[in-house]
Amino acid sequence: MPQRVAITGSTGLIGSALSAFLRERGDEVVRLVRRAPEQPDEVRWDPASRLLDPASLTGVTAVVHLAGAGVGDHRWTPSYQQQILGSRVDGTTTIATALAALGEPVRLVSGSAVGVYGDRGDEVLTEDSTPGGGFLSEVVRAWEAAADPAREAGLSVAHPRTGIVLSPEGGALSRMLPLARLGINGPLGNGKQWWPWISLRDTVSGLAHLVDHPEVEGPVNLVAPVPDRQIDIARELGRQIHRPAIFPAPAFGIKLILGGFSDEILTSKRVVAQRLTASGFVHRDPDVASALRWVLAQQS
Repeated sequence: MPQRVAITGSTGLIGSALSAFLRERGDEVVRLVRRAPEQPDEVRWDPASRLLDPASLTGVTAVVHLAGAGVGDHRWTPSYQQQILGSRVDGTTTIATALAALGEPVRLVSGSAVGVYGDRGDEVLTEDSTPGGGFLSEVVRAWEAAADPAREAGLSVAHPRTGIVLSPEGGALSRMLPLARLGINGPLGNGKQWWPWISLRDTVSGLAHLVDHPEVEGPVNLVAPVPDRQIDIARELGRQIHRPAIFPAPAFGIKLILGGFSDEILTSKRVVAQRLTASGFVHRDPDVASALRWVLAQQS
């Protein structure tokens, strides 16, 4: 049956693709915006002030909450770290509180990230693994806990812990691809770190899967079935565009350019999609070769 799905962050990389996907399959999409509504499908909210009229969500069957300050968009100054944390906690609290007050059985799919696991080397990480250390791990724990008002009201809540999204536009690959075309596509740091990647189209269909399966609750690793080491991803990219993956980017250079976000590039998270696949989801891009072929095909 067609659903009525509200989305925050609908203009972002994932949110815009998800909106299009849901509409194409026949769902109605309601977009939460932080300005005066200009279209019939828009509803205003103010996450910084934690304001959202519960009545504006009447009839919604699910909310996909993706809004939050970008972790890779700026250097991590103390003030921007506070913005990263505050935007996630405030936004999630606003959504969860409004849904609890609404009193309707709305499914909440509230964004999260694999950053919760920290730097774990070769350890295989499932949804049952303990959180790690570091700033993003602290952010994710607070972010997920902010949905407690919805849980306490008896609503079904899932937290898709999204990995590194491979996309034709934006994300980590948009930074790698121009260098790869120049032949500067070697390891980042030592290249041995595990990258929990996922294609954009699997990210979108995975979120839709969680909308459709309210029985799947709690954290869900939104990643490919099997992660790859960063150097292997770089080599496969080089193979597909016929460029070598030789010249490395040293860790000190990455830290100089990216600041705190470099930890997400250089640390190792061997995350597997245990709960997602167990719930019946089938990846269209189960390996990095197919994901990169899809990405490159979108750009041709």
